[in-house]
Amino acid sequence: MPLFNLFKKETKKLEPKRNNIQLAMPIFNSGTSYQLDKVIDHLKSFWGLDVTDIGGDDEAASFNINDETIALANMQVQIPWGDIEGTAQYAYNWPSALKDLTGHTGHAIVVITTEKRNPLERFTILSKVLGSILITSDAIGVYQGNQSLLIPRQQYLNHLEELKETGVAVALWIYIGLRKLAKGNCAYTYGLKDFQKTEIEIIDSRFGLEELFDFLYNITSYIIGTNVTLKNGETIGLTAEQKIPIKLSKAQFVDGESLKLEL
Repeated sequence: MPLFNLFKKETKKLEPKRNNIQLAMPIFNSGTSYQLDKVIDHLKSFWGLDVTDIGGDDEAASFNINDETIALANMQVQIPWGDIEGTAQYAYNWPSALKDLTGHTGHAIVVITTEKRNPLERFTILSKVLGSILITSDAIGVYQGNQSLLIPRQQYLNHLEELKETGVAVALWIYIGLRKLAKGNCAYTYGLKDFQKTEIEIIDSRFGLEELFDFLYNITSYIIGTNVTLKNGETIGLTAEQKIPIKLSKAQFVDGESLKLEL
């Protein structure tokens, strides 16, 4: 089956599932899309990547980076509006997402289809490919349904600088949810499972939402960057003096169990 037709058939199957396939969708207006040769050239010149086994064209293509196979497809249709609406209601980082995306004319599908590297390396490759697409086109943002992320263009590009400097860009891979409840403020991760880690929740905290975000962002960056696994009964902190208890229990904001940080 031609690659482009395969993408048409399989996209709806892939997107909702939490699995080891890295999948993202750059979003376009005005009938435009990526240009394969520009994306490849940028991956080589900007990121210094060795891109091999290049095949296909602007409609559908595949290539290899560090033993991982990346597939691209140009889809001149909107992302299903129900998916956009479902994610946009939590996208506090893009308050105007529904307005900005109402008239989008198409999207690309970017998939890492093999699994020879660890999750951090695979997500890094995904972000570099997405960054090269954004920089060489007029894409207006990125949708990552598996991580419940909608990220506007400039915000995505800004976080690429963080990726270059530190090797980790949590905002491009993990959704940090924030809730204000009667008993206190809450924060949680959605996407750590894709790094083979347990999701984290902070429930009914006295700290402000911004403080909770910063704390969880830093803790998540540490977990991903060092590949550490938090365990029930241990403690964690951002300083030597800070010892926050960790407890494993049924999750409140995500599926299954989560590690609760008593902050």
